[in-house]
Amino acid sequence: QVQLSESGGGLVQAGGSLRLSCAVSGVLFNNYRMAWFRQAPGKEREFVAAITWRGDSTYYSNSAKGRFTISRDNAKNTVNLQMSSLKPEDTAVYYCAVARNVGSNWNGNYWGQGTQVTVSS
Repeated sequence: QVQLSESGGGLVQAGGSLRLSCAVSGVLFNNYRMAWFRQAPGKEREFVAAITWRGDSTYYSNSAKGRFTISRDNAKNTVNLQMSSLKPEDTAVYYCAVARNVGSNWNGNYWGQGTQVTVSS
């Protein structure tokens, strides 16, 4: 049974930082690309960042580029998202996913339950 569990969300002021973590079990973690997505109220879920199985390549949405950093620890089966210079428009539920992609189109095979990030102005 595949399980993904996010943590680290919360309330932060604009300009602040948060680090999200996702613990994964039930899959051979080292075999898979991992990604973060987010969904703001009233909006569709959108891609944020992804990382290859070895961690040697990363991919970011335009909104995340330069502010967010995705990383993984294959020994601990975890993937992280370090977010800095947060803006109110970053407010969303953030989901980690065992990911797949066709070119720049990313989606998830398995999903976590999400963690809320709220950025106040």
